[in-house]
Amino acid sequence: MNAVNDENPFQAEWSAKGHTLCLGHWAISFCEQAIVLPKSVRTRDMGTFGNFSYLFDDDPDWEEGVKEDEWIVDNIDWLSQCFIDNDIPVEEEFFRWFYQAVNVADWRCSSCGGCM
Repeated sequence: MNAVNDENPFQAEWSAKGHTLCLGHWAISFCEQAIVLPKSVRTRDMGTFGNFSYLFDDDPDWEEGVKEDEWIVDNIDWLSQCFIDNDIPVEEEFFRWFYQAVNVADWRCSSCGGCM
């Protein structure tokens, strides 16, 4: 799993690799305990901000998604309930850590080139 930094208690990984990204699912943990995600987000990209192009990964024209502050606001309902269900503190710092962990592993349909 991808760790963002030593302080972040979340780790996130997308299960599929290579040219089959769309066939994966999220494996996210908090303090090394697996998180049960809502079905609505388990098997899709999280929509975080970044460049997900496998060909033009250094070109800002290919950046997409939602930056941290706006993403938290847009996803606060399901994320808060998920935190409650998984005994995670419902606090801003934890929302930010979640976003940062997921952002490192996020993906987009066609970002692997498998469908081309």
